[in-house]
Amino acid sequence: MKKILLVSDTHGYVDEVILRHAATADEVWHAGDIGTLSVINEIEKIKPIRAVYGNIDGYEIRSAFKETEIFHCENLKVFITHIGGYPGAYAKGIKEKLLAQLPDIFICGHSHILKVSRDKAINNLLHLNLVQQAGMDFIN
Repeated sequence: MKKILLVSDTHGYVDEVILRHAATADEVWHAGDIGTLSVINEIEKIKPIRAVYGNIDGYEIRSAFKETEIFHCENLKVFITHIGGYPGAYAKGIKEKLLAQLPDIFICGHSHILKVSRDKAINNLLHLNLVQQAGMDFIN
C-alpha cells in the first residue's frame, strides 16, 4: 500500500516538517495554493509530487499544473482540486464534476480547515479538505 503525504496551501513556504514526512512517503499530493515553484522543486528532490494550482497561484504555476487532477491510485479513483467546498456545500460546479467522475476520494484545500468526511450521496466518496500549518506536525 502506498503512503501518500497530502499538503495544500503552502503559499511559497516549505516547512521542514513537510520535507521530513515527504521522505517517509511514496508520493506527495499538493491541493493548490503552492505559491512558488520552489515549493515543488524542494519536494521533488525527495519524492514524486502531483499538484494542482490554487487561487493564489500565478502564471508560472498555472502553466505547470492543472486546476484538477483525476487519476487512479491503488485501484481508487482520486480527484484533486483546490477550491472544493464540503459535502452538501460544494463550490460552484464541483458537485456536477463529482457526479460525472464518481471518484472514491476527493481532495481539496483552500479553507485552511482540516475536515475529513464521507459524501454518501456521491459514491460514498471520502472527502478530505486539507490544511497546512507551518511548524505543526499532524502525522505520527
